[in-house]
Amino acid sequence: MDILLQLVFSGIALGMIYAVVAFGYQLTFATSGTLNFGQGEALMLGALVGLSLVGGIHGGPYMSYVLMIPLVIVFGALQGMFVEWIGVRPAIKIKSEFGWIMSTIALAIIFKNVAENIWGKDVLPFPSPLSSTPFQFMGANVQPMQVAVIIGALAIMLAVELFNRKSIYGKAVVATSNDRDAAGLMGINTGRVITFSYALSSATAAFAGALIAPLTLTSATMGASLGLKAFAVAIIGGLTSGMGAIVGGLILGIAETATGYYISTGYKEVPGLILLLLVLAVKPSGLFGKAAIKKV
Repeated sequence: MDILLQLVFSGIALGMIYAVVAFGYQLTFATSGTLNFGQGEALMLGALVGLSLVGGIHGGPYMSYVLMIPLVIVFGALQGMFVEWIGVRPAIKIKSEFGWIMSTIALAIIFKNVAENIWGKDVLPFPSPLSSTPFQFMGANVQPMQVAVIIGALAIMLAVELFNRKSIYGKAVVATSNDRDAAGLMGINTGRVITFSYALSSATAAFAGALIAPLTLTSATMGASLGLKAFAVAIIGGLTSGMGAIVGGLILGIAETATGYYISTGYKEVPGLILLLLVLAVKPSGLFGKAAIKKV
């Protein structure tokens, strides 16, 4: 029972990272109907930039973890704006249905190659800002950084939700997500809102990278797998539901850790993918998603 509880805690921490990145997918899909398939690379760059800032590589300047986080978020936002400007805006302008897919994938590959040339191909340890000594909770050994990951992930998603509900610009984002054409007729600069959604999406992914890095090994290849799993979480939970991202992330995270321990690490990704196939077959809009209604 203690082992199971420990696996659940580990799965929750991993699942919340999936949820944050999936939340980023939802932000861009809501405002523009597009997805940034380089979300995983935004996470990877956030982790590597954060590693450089805290002095864990190349003998860089030492900086506190708390001060590093805002800088990583700003970096992620700028990277997201670049992706929207180069890869998404031209496709939206010419109303290309698939141009943004190839553009964001191409940019993801470029970012990965750039990262390999700057930081190398080796895996790198990320210094933890908290003690590595686990504490006992209900009989399970829990690492303080796992708790920090869960709290941080929930905090960033709650902050974005509050921003969308309470601020003027956030309400413009919501209006654009509800009906882009109507929002444009009301004087909202929908192009700027889409750019902002991409900035916010990549910023949350970069934050997730800096958050999860102390629990994993950091490398230029870490983003692809995490990005694809987060996309699966977004599909399972529903691309229109923030709650769906959290639930989907928790399901996938716990399923992976439990499968890796009780069956084999070689099969830890299978349950989540099976669930993805089942959801697509039974409820394509996701567990919490709403089916799109097209008027003709």
